[in-house]
Amino acid sequence: MRATQLLGTAALLFASTGSFAPAMAATFSVTTPSAVIRELDAAPTWDQKLIQPMSPVPAANGLMASSGVSVGQASWYGPGFYGNRTASGEVFRPGTLTAAHRSLAFGTKVRVTNLQNGLSAVVRINDRGPFHGGRIIDLAHGAAQQLGVTSSGTAQVKLEILN
Repeated sequence: MRATQLLGTAALLFASTGSFAPAMAATFSVTTPSAVIRELDAAPTWDQKLIQPMSPVPAANGLMASSGVSVGQASWYGPGFYGNRTASGEVFRPGTLTAAHRSLAFGTKVRVTNLQNGLSAVVRINDRGPFHGGRIIDLAHGAAQQLGVTSSGTAQVKLEILN
């Protein structure tokens, strides 16, 4: 009960002070500043205090992404999709150095490096995916062959955005 009485008293105080605000405002001088602006003497500015340099933070799926480089699982797709149109509208052809990515713009060139054998390939993003598991890129058959991924099906890779 005491807490209810305190809350009620506080509400009455706040409500009653609102009616005195216009009368009190007249007592303040307009010529005296309410805040003092001081010269900048090597003290950090507000944006320097608030903006911190970013460090890579693992995403929800455990992948690391920072400054155009990410590491994660890659897979490949091919023979069953030849002749179909990709999300960008291109016809999917055998032997191409293309790939599917969930968010990179179509036409983006990415260097994909197989972390197990050191092989790399530059691929162009022309499709959307992968939509299976925590994979970060789906390589076309030609890129998968160049990276040595076709026999295993998946590989741990590093992606570097080139443009």
